[in-house]
Amino acid sequence: MTARYDIAVIGAGMAGASIAAELASLGGPGLRVALCEAEDFPGYHTTGRSAAFYEECYGGPQVVPLTLASGKYLQTGGFLQPRGGLYVARAGQQDMVEAFLDTFRHAGVTIDRLDRAGLEARLPGVRPGWDHALSQPNCADIDVAGLHQHYLRMARAGGVELRTRNRLQAAGRDGADWLLDFGTAGEMRAGVVVNAAGAWADPVAQLCGAAALGVQPYRRTVAQLRVDPAPPTDLPLTLDIGGEFYFRPESGRLWLSPHDETPSPPCDAAPEEYDVALAIDRFEQVVDWQIKVVERKWAGLRSFAPDRLPVYGYDAACQGLFWFAGQGGYGIQTAPAAARLAAQLLLDCPRDAMTESLEAALYSPARFT
Repeated sequence: MTARYDIAVIGAGMAGASIAAELASLGGPGLRVALCEAEDFPGYHTTGRSAAFYEECYGGPQVVPLTLASGKYLQTGGFLQPRGGLYVARAGQQDMVEAFLDTFRHAGVTIDRLDRAGLEARLPGVRPGWDHALSQPNCADIDVAGLHQHYLRMARAGGVELRTRNRLQAAGRDGADWLLDFGTAGEMRAGVVVNAAGAWADPVAQLCGAAALGVQPYRRTVAQLRVDPAPPTDLPLTLDIGGEFYFRPESGRLWLSPHDETPSPPCDAAPEEYDVALAIDRFEQVVDWQIKVVERKWAGLRSFAPDRLPVYGYDAACQGLFWFAGQGGYGIQTAPAAARLAAQLLLDCPRDAMTESLEAALYSPARFT
């Protein structure tokens, strides 16, 4: 007999794991939830390749509330390690600095101006011409694997059934339920389908008969370098004000990205040599450190809706389809508040202290209809 669940979550990366855990917590032991992952293990794609950090401005002022609401959960759970952030700008980019400050002036984030001396103290070896800097003292490294495993454990303890190697092949309504076909892995029935499929969010929606929302995956490249001198352990996350690079230390090495956003189909992303070379060229314009060797490189996909805000809520036209997608590069740092809010919306539960100030309509898929 075909198994039936109240909710089937498609995708077991950070998005799927976190919402499954929150659904189990809010719904109690009577709620049957299946967490369906296409790959051999959860988090193979974007979650497993993230060089994530907690940076209050990341994603823009309308994402800031999700980030700030998630901060206490991440901090008390031990998932944050203080790092500090540093936006750097060239001498001719004063207007960009002022525009950045204006954008976040009333967002509730903490930003401090630094002069050239303050920049040199935080970024040794910075080259001439980089005269402006903004410090973000609350920026931190995130233990991505630890947070992901936390949600998987929480889901499992709440009775969620994790099903790997379950790639959705077809879906259709059968009375009040969905009938979901996973090919050789079999079928299941579910009252609600949660689309937490990351880069595959639009294809999953189309399998369910819903219209694609235009959730576009973009490739992001990271390279691990051995440099001389070795980066200081307290080096802040350093980002270009114009969005052309970022880097931070990691276990005596340097993680560097050209901040690329190359449109891609949903796939097993791989780095391009050009993007690695571009990152190195931009890095060498910032500091006088010598690059000894590129030790490894990788790429992941970050997926954005057309307005670059996440999508949380029931589809406006497709009964029983709930979106939890389009979380871009900030899906890790917003996971606690996003998952809690989405589970409350799905189960029609009241808000709590974490989510009471969040404006759910900003993230509703109804904005695209």
